[in-house]
Amino acid sequence: MKIIGFAINKVSAERKKVSNSKIEIKNNLSIDNISEEKVDIVNKSTLKFDFSYAISYEPGLAEIKIAGSVLGTEEPETVKAILKEWKDKKFTSDLKIGILNYIMGECLLKALNLEKELGLPPHIPLPKIKNETKNPANYTG
Repeated sequence: MKIIGFAINKVSAERKKVSNSKIEIKNNLSIDNISEEKVDIVNKSTLKFDFSYAISYEPGLAEIKIAGSVLGTEEPETVKAILKEWKDKKFTSDLKIGILNYIMGECLLKALNLEKELGLPPHIPLPKIKNETKNPANYTG
């Protein structure tokens, strides 16, 4: 599937209380709706995936919610199959992982920025630089 659009429709971030106890961070990403969308500049069939992404800091410390939609083009047969399956609120197509990864990648930066502004720890481990040379005096490069 070729992604042709991404939009965030709603952002909510709230720090409820401060805690010195252990914090548990939970993530939830879901596809809320799939529909066919008419896009005049695209000759292929287009699907709109409405999503919700939430990060909760337990026990009841903070919550971040992001909602939006992704537009993607695909062959008409694939679009029909996905829409038929979605009538039962199922989405098991091979495209699911790609769509979810795309949404996660887009929401990740927004969530990290909101966490920084609220003084919350990042919901994912950030990369760290480590000194791997035990004896830097002997380094030749």
